Amino acid sequence: MKSILVPVGSSKNAESHLQYAVDFARAFGAKLYVVQIYNVYTKAGTMIKVDHILERESLAFLKGHVSKIDTKGVDVVIKTFKGKLVDTIELACKALNVDLIILEPRTNSIKDEVYLGKTSGKIVKQTNIPALIVPEGYVYKPIVKILLAVKSAVIKKENALDPLKAIKNQFKAVLNLLLVKTPYHNEGDFDINDDLSRLITNTTIAENATTYQGVLEHYKNNNPDLLCVVRRKRGFFVKKWEKNTILKKDFSSALPVLVLGGLK
Repeated sequence: MKSILVPVGSSKNAESHLQYAVDFARAFGAKLYVVQIYNVYTKAGTMIKVDHILERESLAFLKGHVSKIDTKGVDVVIKTFKGKLVDTIELACKALNVDLIILEPRTNSIKDEVYLGKTSGKIVKQTNIPALIVPEGYVYKPIVKILLAVKSAVIKKENALDPLKAIKNQFKAVLNLLLVKTPYHNEGDFDINDDLSRLITNTTIAENATTYQGVLEHYKNNNPDLLCVVRRKRGFFVKKWEKNTILKKDFSSALPVLVLGGLK
């Protein structure tokens, strides 16, 4: 993992989240891009050009945050981008060869009952970029145990497991697999290929209505430091992501959640 991107918002958690991202990047020797995206909405006939003002303010905002954290040993690059959130994030990640994006659940100071705010929810739902969602106020620590929860272990997409492999190898972590048989189960869904099999220490098979319910049932038995799920059409958060905002009553996690791109 060589390149990591962290968007910074205006939440009260922004500095501690940025410190986690720096500490995580340090463990991998990765370059960390600290970014903010702004958009400009102007009315017809408006004469004042505000692009350079917003860019200057955005850069100053990012520099202020970075100056308050310990960046020793990490190559931190500050960048601002103008454009629509999802499209701009995707273009930036492609241009910078980003391997992982680190998100805080709520990039703005919004209601406490919200787990994923609109901004983070959009990035997770509408892009295919591997994302690590870090709980508010979570302090970096090495990852010892990982729980990968899927309803299908079929992997057709090349490099789909790369972020998971990188984290497992870097921390020499134990990776346990939870296979959840849902009403959408197909024959062959639990066939584990050699690439995945080599990573797994223990496998548990459960039967639940959703992968999410399977995690709730078996989470304590595994006691992971990291939960890993897969983004897909009928994936972990499918109903939770019909709207970009996700409420804590629907889902909440006290540990980081790694969201992989689709495996197929």
